[in-house]
Amino acid sequence: MRNLVKSFLNYLAIEKGFSVNTIGAYRNDLDQLAGFIEGTASAKGFKADWTSVDRNLLISYIIDLKDRNYSSATVARKVAAVKSFFAFLVAERKIQNDPTENISSPKVNKSLPKPLSLQEVDALLAQPAKSSAPEAMRDVAMLELLYACGMRVSELVDLNVNDINLKASFVRCLGKGSKERIIPIHDRAIRSIKDYISEGRPQLLKGKEEHALFLNRRGERLTRQGFWLILKGHAKAAGIKKAVTPHTLRHSFATHILNGGADLRSVQELLGHANISSTQIYTHLTSEHVRHSYDKAHPRAEK
Repeated sequence: MRNLVKSFLNYLAIEKGFSVNTIGAYRNDLDQLAGFIEGTASAKGFKADWTSVDRNLLISYIIDLKDRNYSSATVARKVAAVKSFFAFLVAERKIQNDPTENISSPKVNKSLPKPLSLQEVDALLAQPAKSSAPEAMRDVAMLELLYACGMRVSELVDLNVNDINLKASFVRCLGKGSKERIIPIHDRAIRSIKDYISEGRPQLLKGKEEHALFLNRRGERLTRQGFWLILKGHAKAAGIKKAVTPHTLRHSFATHILNGGADLRSVQELLGHANISSTQIYTHLTSEHVRHSYDKAHPRAEK
């Protein structure tokens, strides 16, 4: 059973271009399903292989996930992974019929992202600027860049020095599926990156050869976990009470530029969303701003 899972993961990596993290999530989900099938087969006395899986067995698996108190979002993700896997098995003619065909994913109540206010962003970005240490210069550059471009944290830490064009004021990053996009950077963020590259980064580099733009204290590429801890520390120091994650700045970027008048298609391109539906969630966040603008501008609106 595991060999076919391995073939599927190779397909995702080579033909779909999925990231290491995404493939890891698929591996965990499908290994869990395989373990459930093997356990059930042992208890009920049938052969454990993918051809023996039917709709009833998969429903039993979903019920087992719910009984183990997995959230609806997690169950939905696992069901999506299973559906993709069985579609692959059918396409590869490893099985004849898809047992997931009439199985629907659990409904997930999507919670709207909670962006920072403009004042909170200013307070957050001001924190590392209070120091002239190389780590502080790095942190200013990272936070300014993330808020200026709305990149994912994985895209941020994957940047190399030559991905930043300081003269033309843009950054080149690779998003999901290794899709390249070019994002403009405003002057303030460019200045902070220049300062970091010319003064802070050489001190962190310590004579090593490293192409990564953002470095840790050992002169190596900063990790996502490392950035998360840095962000958490600055948010706490800034007195921000709400939860602040790397994705919070991405949400804030999208919300604020939509409030500033950017059109949805441009925001979609900047964020690297494959589908406009992923970007449309931010229209809910700007409804209050739109209402305020309407009331202010319409000649018949009560003042």
